[in-house]
Amino acid sequence: MRKFMSSAAVAVVMMAGLGAAEAADVKEVQMLHWWTSGGEAAALNVLKEDLSKEGFAWKDVPVAGGGGDAAMTALKAMVAAGTYPTASQMLGYTVLDYAEAGVMGDLTETAKKEGWDKSVPAALQKFSVYDGKWVAAPVNVHSVNWLWINKAVMDKIGGSQPKTFDDLIALLDKAKAAGVIPLALGGQNWQEATMFDSIVLSTGGPEFYKKAFNDLDDE
Repeated sequence: MRKFMSSAAVAVVMMAGLGAAEAADVKEVQMLHWWTSGGEAAALNVLKEDLSKEGFAWKDVPVAGGGGDAAMTALKAMVAAGTYPTASQMLGYTVLDYAEAGVMGDLTETAKKEGWDKSVPAALQKFSVYDGKWVAAPVNVHSVNWLWINKAVMDKIGGSQPKTFDDLIALLDKAKAAGVIPLALGGQNWQEATMFDSIVLSTGGPEFYKKAFNDLDDE
């Protein structure tokens, strides 16, 4: 499967484990996800409440892990065993990989009825539509090019907010010279991938980034 995702779009994806007639009789949604922190759980409750109003029960299948690696490993094993979840949280190109494998449900009828083609930005439709059919519903989008800076340390070393990648490197050097650990990461794969993503955009520019990560241009 492809390693990089060009957006942090999270999608709820219906799996093709049931026929249409059978699916209509199912009143419990088995949901595989990695939204396990306090704020994430609160967001998930909104979806649970909406489903409840429609007469569906929610069966939680939580797999902790900030970037979803563990959840995707669990999903891969479930699909291989034929024990499809009703829905699963996914990211970007992973949606298209499973669609290509023929294990996704078809949400096109609902999408047409609710006008998703008009309300979902074209960039996100790329990860929601496969072979002319809607296979995913985007429920959350966030940018990854952010940086948290300790204001107390910034004031102490006389630094200023970086506006370019070169500015950032200069600020880190200044912090290091002042005896401060200049950059901290949590050591998880998704955090390193996020930093790499931002560095590529900052140093290569938008067009290079788009060709590499959106268009998957190897060259």
